[in-house]
Amino acid sequence: MPPTPPLNAQRLRTTLKMAISKLKFLQDKKSALTKQLRRQLADLLSAGKETSAKIRVENIIRDDIYIELLEYCELFCELLLARHQIVLDILRGEVDGGLQDAVLLIIYCCNFTEIKELVSLGEMLRIRYGPEFTRRVLENEGGDFVPPKIVSRCDIEPPLESLVNLYLSEIAKTYEVPFSGMVLDLEDEDGNDDIGDNDLHGGGIPELAEKLISGETKPAAVAEEIGSGSLASLKPVSKAKAEQSEFDKLKERFAALKK
Repeated sequence: MPPTPPLNAQRLRTTLKMAISKLKFLQDKKSALTKQLRRQLADLLSAGKETSAKIRVENIIRDDIYIELLEYCELFCELLLARHQIVLDILRGEVDGGLQDAVLLIIYCCNFTEIKELVSLGEMLRIRYGPEFTRRVLENEGGDFVPPKIVSRCDIEPPLESLVNLYLSEIAKTYEVPFSGMVLDLEDEDGNDDIGDNDLHGGGIPELAEKLISGETKPAAVAEEIGSGSLASLKPVSKAKAEQSEFDKLKERFAALKK
């Protein structure tokens, strides 16, 4: 196998910095847009146009998932920038264990974003770690080579009807408009508050970031902890717990609207 060609250090650092800047800008832009779209959906619900609202809310759900993907990309670009000397070290033939998830994410999802710097970064990492590693990432070898939580955020499947109703319910409550499919607050019947993180979104981004960066949890363990990540394949302990967990997540997401 021929030696891996060295990367241009200055180009790598510049691309990472520009990608981080673009990721932050796009997150802010998308967040502002989804907030505006929520107000428009509230107007539709107020006018009794629930069918139209259910169709349009899918755009908000998709944008929210996309924003989460951008947050992951920003997180791991920051990690790559902090440890770029490891990437540049040509004596390391394989991906460093502390950077594996970052490299996997960038290569796998760079083409799912609107950021050309991220695409360029993905190309650099493909060249750096070779065609065989790239093939394993893009094909998601074994179905779990790339963390499922990342794969699910690149998924194009439509959201579950229950998720659509949860979004519309929270919008209806926030703007005090009627919605026939209103989901009410649920209490955990057995009093167990330890629902866990294997819910709608499989845990919080800050928690995953802390575990990966600190090194206290290996990538394989994180992948196991976050579960399948697919909305369609979740198997909650009970319907009440699942709905409560989803509702709690949505309450956090919409908290800013009530200010």
